[in-house]
Amino acid sequence: MAEVSTGKVSTGKVSAGKISTGFEYYQGLNARRKALTLVMFLLTLLLAATDLLIGSSGLRALDVWGILLEGPKGQSPATYIIWELRLPMTLTCVFVGGSLSLAGLQIQNITNNILASPYTLGITAGASFGAAIAVTFGFTMLGRLWLGTVTLALVLALSISLIIYQLGRLRGLSPGTLILSGIIMNFFFQALQQYLQYRASPEIAQIIAGWTFGNLARSTWVCVFTNLTLLALGVIILSGWAWKLTALTIGEERALSLGVNVSRLRLQVFLLSAFMVAGAVGFIGTVAFVGLVAPHCAKLIMGDDQRYLQPSATLLGAMLLLAASIVAKLLSSGSMLPVGIITSIVGVPFLFALLMKTGR
Repeated sequence: MAEVSTGKVSTGKVSAGKISTGFEYYQGLNARRKALTLVMFLLTLLLAATDLLIGSSGLRALDVWGILLEGPKGQSPATYIIWELRLPMTLTCVFVGGSLSLAGLQIQNITNNILASPYTLGITAGASFGAAIAVTFGFTMLGRLWLGTVTLALVLALSISLIIYQLGRLRGLSPGTLILSGIIMNFFFQALQQYLQYRASPEIAQIIAGWTFGNLARSTWVCVFTNLTLLALGVIILSGWAWKLTALTIGEERALSLGVNVSRLRLQVFLLSAFMVAGAVGFIGTVAFVGLVAPHCAKLIMGDDQRYLQPSATLLGAMLLLAASIVAKLLSSGSMLPVGIITSIVGVPFLFALLMKTGR
C-alpha cells in the first residue's frame, strides 16, 4: 500500500511539473510575441520617417521636423510639399498596406488556402475595374468623382467576394477551386478594363492604365482618413473574432465543435475584407502581393494565434508598402515610380516559391 501511495504522489508531482513547465513556456512565448510586435511597430515608425524625409526637393531632416511642428498653416512651398504631398503618401502607405495585409490574412484563414489573397482571388482586379468605370464615365457621388470611384470599386469588390464565396461553398472551398476562380476573375476583369482603355480618349486611357500600377501620387487626405477608418473598423471587428478565427485555422470540424458558425463567419470576413480592399484600390489603384507576402511573413514569426497574428500582419503590410515607396523614390528622379511595380517584383518570386512548396 505504501509503494502504491508513493507512486501516486510521485506521479502527481511529475504532472504538476509538466503543467508548470508548459505554462511557463506559454508565458515566455507570449512575451516574445509582444516584444516582436513592439519591434515591428518601431520599425514601422522608422520606415515612415524615412519615407517622409526622402524626396526630390532636397529638404533636410531638421527642416521637415520644423515644418511638422509648425503645422499646415505655413505659406512656404516646403510646407505644401510636406503637408499636401509627402505626409498623405506616407500615411496612405501605412493604412493601405495594413488594410491589404489584414484582408489577405483573413482570406487565407477562412479559405484554409496559403495562396489566397485579394490579388490572387481577383478581388483587387474587380475593384480596379469598378474604379475604371467611374473614371471613364465620370461617375460621381454627391458631386465628387473620388467618392464615385470608391463606391464602384466597393460594389465590384463585394460582388466578386460573394461570387467566390458561393463557388467555394459549392465545391467545399477547396484550394484548387478558389485559385482557379481567382484566375478567371483576374482575366475577365482585366479584359473588361482593357476594353475601356481601348474605347476611351488618350487622357482617360492613361488614367485607367495608371490604376493598374498602384500610384501613391494620387494620395490625398481624403484617402488617408478613408483608409484609416476602414482599417480601424477592420482591426476592431476582427480582434473581437480572434478566437473564432484561431479555432478555424485548426480545422473546420474543430471550430464547429466549439460552437463557431463557420458559414456566417466566412461570409462576414469576406465582406469586411472586400471593404478594406476597395478603400485601397479605389484611391491609389492595384497594389499586388502585399496581401500575400506580409501575412505569410507574419505567420512565420507569430504562429497562428490571431491575437498576435493580426497586429503583426497589419504592421508588416504597412512596412512592406513603406519600403516599396522608399525604393520607388530612390529609383526615380523627379517622379515617383508606381509602388505596384515594386511589390510585384517582390511578390512574383515569393508566389512562385509558395507554388513550388505546396507541390500543387
